[in-house]
Parts: sequence; structure tokens; C-alpha cells
Amino acid sequence: MITSTLLDSISRPVLLLNENQARENIRIMAEKARQSGVDFRPHFKTHQSIQIGRWFRDYGTTKITVSSVEMAAYFASDGWDDITIAFPLNIRQLSEIEELASDVHLGILIETIEAAQALGLRRSSRFNIWIKIDCGLHRAGVDWQDTPRVHAIIKEVQKFSNLHPAGLLTHAGNTYSARSPEEALSIHTETNKRMRQLRENLGIPELSISIGDTPGCSLSKFFTGIDEIRPGNFIFYDAEQLEIGSCRPEEITVAMACPVVAVHPERDEVVIFGGAVHLSKEAFLHEGTPSYGLAAETLSNGWGSIIPGCTVARVSQEHGIIAVPTQHMSKFYPGGLAIIIPTHSCLAAHLMRRYLTLDGKYFEMMPV
Repeated sequence: MITSTLLDSISRPVLLLNENQARENIRIMAEKARQSGVDFRPHFKTHQSIQIGRWFRDYGTTKITVSSVEMAAYFASDGWDDITIAFPLNIRQLSEIEELASDVHLGILIETIEAAQALGLRRSSRFNIWIKIDCGLHRAGVDWQDTPRVHAIIKEVQKFSNLHPAGLLTHAGNTYSARSPEEALSIHTETNKRMRQLRENLGIPELSISIGDTPGCSLSKFFTGIDEIRPGNFIFYDAEQLEIGSCRPEEITVAMACPVVAVHPERDEVVIFGGAVHLSKEAFLHEGTPSYGLAAETLSNGWGSIIPGCTVARVSQEHGIIAVPTQHMSKFYPGGLAIIIPTHSCLAAHLMRRYLTLDGKYFEMMPV
């Protein structure tokens, strides 16, 4: 348990981590994948930490997802040897990718014939090729309805002996815009249906289907017709996931401890040392108003329940402004700490670069 002495030692924004609950979140998702008979390939971009990555091994994880070549190399250095880089191929990094492929089983995303050709010419390395499919997010990938284009890319992949067409991969990130568990689950279900329909239209049943989004994977009980899941945010969850309804408050495992620098009861606001460079500028709608995080009770062993109506209403570079109802103003005082559940834990972790566990251990993240 964290002690008051440890809390008192915090002098600048620190990202707190509840290790016990994070491990439980891993166990639950790994067990769900096992019961559904699908591969569990968690996305490590959320935590970006070798120490935290090792927790997954305790639950049988052998395959991982990352978001960059550099991240793949970082985790490969700790013995992970089956890695998918879930970002479309950057042709300018082919030399680095080829070097990495000599040490690990490497999955590469492509969405163009040119990408397939570029990889195919690197004949000394073998790659597992995933075709990136857009099922509604409209960020990257081939439209799921464009069967001829997907088929043409696969045909190009098959021309090269060093390329293995592993399957079809999508990220249903549009579940993050859902405003209820039912809506998120509906998007997730429709995404899976579209991916299965595409595979059927292609007439290549051996292609695997890989999906990845925390709301859908958290809310779904089974993954019918799917071969692999790649959620990442579920290890931490955050205020946005809570708003969607894909987690419970007690399942959130990270929170920012921010020093309180001023209290303004005349305008129902509290100023904290914790701004955009700590929490990010990503907001979500909380009770119809943009929020950059939610304030929670400060406890000697970490944090407690979310304080009703207390939301980070504005951020600048170093400043955060918490809107605080009058009845809760006494919870904050200059020199105290405000505990903030971040909007998006992946971004907060990326900005902070390390964690302080509730038993006083510091875990570093991959170097930038």
C-alpha cells in the first residue's frame, strides 16, 4: 500500500499505477481470449514498459502488438519474438524493419501494392503480411467493401516467396465515439461481421481476422469467427472508457497525482500543476461538457471514488483548471494533491514516461 510519506514526497505531476488491478485486468482479458479460442496479442503501446510487459507472460501471452519499429525493437530486446507492428508500413524504415525481422517473427501492415512490392524485394527477410482494413473508422486501410482492391494486394503479396499473407486486420476505433455500452458493442459486432464478410468475398478462408479495440473487446463475451484480438488500453482504462461504459471505476489502474497550486472558491475552480504536457489535450464529453480528466478522492493508499462534478475543464501547457462544485471545494487546498483520472491513459502514459506504483516502485518506459 502507498503511504502518506510517499504521497507527501510527490512534488510534481506523477502517474500512479495500481499494479494489482492492472494484473487483474490482464488476467480477465487473457482468460476471455482463451475461452473464445482466439489468439491474444495485446497492444503494448499503452504501457510501453518492459517491466509491465512481463506481467503478461504470467498469463500465457507470447504474441504482442506495437505501434512502431522502435517499439518492436525495444520489446524484442526483452525476448518477445512474435510481434506485429500495427501501423501501415513506412517504406523509409525498410532497413530497420529488415534487421528486426532477422531476430523476430514480424507482422507488417500494408494497404497498398507498393508496400507489398517494397517488402517483397527484401528477399533476405520473411514477413507476415496483414492487410489493413477500414471498417468504419476512416483513418487508414482499404475499405472493407472494396474486395477487388484487397484481392489485388493479396495477389501481389503472393508473388513473393518471403511474404506470407497472414490475414486481415482492423481497428474499430469508432467504438471510442460511442456513448453507451450498447452502442460500442453494436459497432464492435458490426465490425466483426464486415471482416468475416470480406474474407468470404475473397474466397480465402485461411486468412486470419485480427481485431483490436478496448471497448469492443471489453464488452464482448465471445469472439465468434475471429482469430485474434489486440486490445491495449484495457490494462489501464481511463475516463473516456468509463464514459463509454466499457469499464467500472475500480478497474481504472492509472491516475495522475497533481500538486494543487491555487484555489479560487469565488469562481469554483482549482489550479493544478498538471496541464497539456501531462494529461494531453484530448478531451471527451462528460455530461455534455468537454473534459480533460476527472478528479478523484485522494486516499493514503492511492485514490478513491470520482468526485461528482469535478472535471478538468481547461488545460494549457503546465496548468490544469478543475471545475469544482462549491460543496467539494474543501477537498482541495494549496500544497495538497489532486488525483486526476486522465481522459486517455495511453496518451498520459506516453507523456509522463514512467509510473509510480502504489507500493512505491518506479517503472520506466521505453526511451523516446
